Amino acid sequence: MTETAEDNQPPEQPARPERSPGAKFLLVLLTGFLLAIPLFASWLLIYDRQTQSEQAEQSIVTGWGGKQVFAGPKIVLPYKAKVQESVEQDGKTVTRTNVVTRELYISPEVMTFNSDIKTEVKSRSIYEVVIYNTNVTGSASFKLPEDFNRSGIDPADIDFARAEIRFGLSDARGLSADNKLTVDGQSLVLQPGKGLGETGNTGFFSWLDATALADGEMAVKFDVKFRGTESLTMVPDAGQTNWSVTSKWPHPSFTGGFLPDNEVTEKGFTAKYGISNLALGSSLTSTQAGQQVYPQNTNRSFDSYGGGGAENASSVTVNLIQPVDLYDQVSRATKYGFLFIGFTFVAFLLFDLIGGVRISSVQYILVGVALVLFFILLLAFAEIIGFALAYIAASVATIGLITAYAASVLSSWRRASIIGGLLAALYGVIYILLSLEAYSLLIGSLLIFAALAGVMFVTRRLDWSRSLQKTPAT
Repeated sequence: MTETAEDNQPPEQPARPERSPGAKFLLVLLTGFLLAIPLFASWLLIYDRQTQSEQAEQSIVTGWGGKQVFAGPKIVLPYKAKVQESVEQDGKTVTRTNVVTRELYISPEVMTFNSDIKTEVKSRSIYEVVIYNTNVTGSASFKLPEDFNRSGIDPADIDFARAEIRFGLSDARGLSADNKLTVDGQSLVLQPGKGLGETGNTGFFSWLDATALADGEMAVKFDVKFRGTESLTMVPDAGQTNWSVTSKWPHPSFTGGFLPDNEVTEKGFTAKYGISNLALGSSLTSTQAGQQVYPQNTNRSFDSYGGGGAENASSVTVNLIQPVDLYDQVSRATKYGFLFIGFTFVAFLLFDLIGGVRISSVQYILVGVALVLFFILLLAFAEIIGFALAYIAASVATIGLITAYAASVLSSWRRASIIGGLLAALYGVIYILLSLEAYSLLIGSLLIFAALAGVMFVTRRLDWSRSLQKTPAT
């Protein structure tokens, strides 16, 4: 039997069935969820770079002085008190009286001081931090409270000659050597240590003969210079505290228990605080105990009279903030990653379902990876040229890459230009969302609603369950 050419042809393979529109949609949805893994990895990278930035800032300010908290001055008066205690002796309970030495903390009646903050931006590699030098110049008036007899302390038990005047500063490394303190016109020598509780018991002090305080007032003047980083906090603890602070830094932030009368311009700011002890809710006398044993079985303990400690004091803080925290902005942009992926995938899916262009899962994944790579580029550029320029550079690169790839996938530059236009509009809207924090939820919700409405309108006649491939003729 003679074989013909038709007999040598391989048998015709049956056409591969086309996935239904519903199956394609679920496959694209699954691909989008899988891209959450590299998206989350991008967010972890941003967090890691932010941590490195904070560590670099700490290394910059090492030995300079951290975020400073200033408190005081307070006059400390030692006095003697009798304390009863019960002890077991020969099987019997014996009550005995010990003489202890306590410390009386006196807060000022009125304290007025000014601070001039001179700022500087210090950098190491690509990281920057705001540092400052300041001098706190002020005066304070002290006297025993009029209701002092109600404290239960006999003035005769107070050793005025062995008094101290103490200041609190949270990071004493920033202290300058050129500091001045006068009491009733007499210059005193400052000593290290013996700070106040409001600053973690760090600071400085001076010996003082406070005999004049027994029957009258004492006037204190001081000029303290120190260095710090990013913020200055003051702990008010007087009958009336008046603090005026000025600086040429144009980006302050005022936080704490009280807000100042302030004026902020491009050339700097001025802030004025006026705080009374009535607003603080504390008196000029209070107690706080500790102990130390004297030789010859005579106990010495330390009680403090004078405003409350740091846990109940209402502090006020002036923050010298950077106008843009690029890591926070990049992190916020990453949270919109699903919008970038979702909108782009929907556009490709519509070309797949309605335009008749078959797009494989691998092509969806490659486009998704390009979208995720945008956030890595944004972070890398932002650390060098700032967030705004970095956003433009990263978005132009990503839009150009995906548009060129879409022209090949969709076999049409016209269709690819639609994808590019969609991405350009999307990146523009997301940048507006990042700029308008107060309305970001509203704008984002309207954007998603409009996209959903558009998809529903375009696919309103699409049969999601049937196959798109035509049945071959018999």
